[in-house]
Amino acid sequence: MASIVVTLTTTLGLVSSGNKPPVPFPSLSYSNSKNNARRPRVMVVRATEAAAAQAINPDIRKTEPKVVDSVVASELSKPLTPYCRCWRSGTFPLCDGSHVKHNKATGDNVGPLLLKKE
Repeated sequence: MASIVVTLTTTLGLVSSGNKPPVPFPSLSYSNSKNNARRPRVMVVRATEAAAAQAINPDIRKTEPKVVDSVVASELSKPLTPYCRCWRSGTFPLCDGSHVKHNKATGDNVGPLLLKKE
């Protein structure tokens, strides 16, 4: 089974992938306080073929070849309308807050897409 490994080392501001040498990643930062005195922080992310093959849409409009929704922002009824991105909403395509339960169960951090009426 193939996997991709990405290692982020925030104290050095470097990113390495697999056997390649680290490269600068300037948006990463570290705290130099007494409580957090430049301790190395490493996060390893693995994406496996099995994980990539899992469907993210559990049961929304599965008879359709592709789920696509269009929104005309000027026709929104509210000034701010949340749209689902976790595929768990009972009011899909609108967000009903189901991502909160999903995030707690999976450790994910997905949230809604907010459309603003101008």
